Amino acid sequence: MVSVEEAEAAADYTKDGSVDLRGNPILRSKRGGWKACGFVVVYEVFERMAYYGISSNLVLYLTNKLHEGTVTSANNVTNWVGTVWITPIIGAYIADAHLGRYWTFIIASIIYFSGMCVLTLAVSLPSLKPPPCGSGTVDPTCTTKASSFQLFIFFFGLYVIALGTGGTKPNISTIGADQFDEFDRRERKHKLSFFNWWMFSIFFGTLFANSFLVYVQDNVGWTLGYALPTLGLLISIMIFVAGTPFYRHKPLAGSPFA
Repeated sequence: MVSVEEAEAAADYTKDGSVDLRGNPILRSKRGGWKACGFVVVYEVFERMAYYGISSNLVLYLTNKLHEGTVTSANNVTNWVGTVWITPIIGAYIADAHLGRYWTFIIASIIYFSGMCVLTLAVSLPSLKPPPCGSGTVDPTCTTKASSFQLFIFFFGLYVIALGTGGTKPNISTIGADQFDEFDRRERKHKLSFFNWWMFSIFFGTLFANSFLVYVQDNVGWTLGYALPTLGLLISIMIFVAGTPFYRHKPLAGSPFA
């Protein structure tokens, strides 16, 4: 026979197999739920601001600052965006089969931030971009193209970002979903609410990037226009890490490819 005390103690633990980072069972009152997902939702606002702060005006930077042709610039942006959306397949596999979602996300975030830093330096340092062109400059006809080294540094930063997003995109939303126990009726309802706020955070961050950050890049300068999303990404990572004591984690279940 199970005593009342034992039944109540068992009810305090999650029933979906969630554990902490050390593999211990989770007390429902200590971890997960909205106390954990609040960090995830705020993270997404800043991360979307960072990503779209770079991608929204990228064609304009390639044509006006690196002096690429419009067709070449559009093609380069398309290739990069395609890579951004393909790498999550790799990130999801690593998370499911090897490192788990949390550590895959942390490592990928560091890579992501490194790429943002390289990109910010590329648009800031005169040695990493061709001289300004147009009326009143040393290159009024805009014939000076970016050197191979300058292009390499800029695209190296872009594709490091693509590699980093491969580990963050497929894992951050699932980390949020993991904070709610499907076997608990109340938490199951909260999980639906989480995805509503999740989508709101994406749209809010995107709106801010496509309005304010694009305005800064066009009217103030590219250095500040790239430094702000880089700072935003750093803030988002710090917010996510701050929530670590509250997160629930799912044990490795193996890759679906297997």
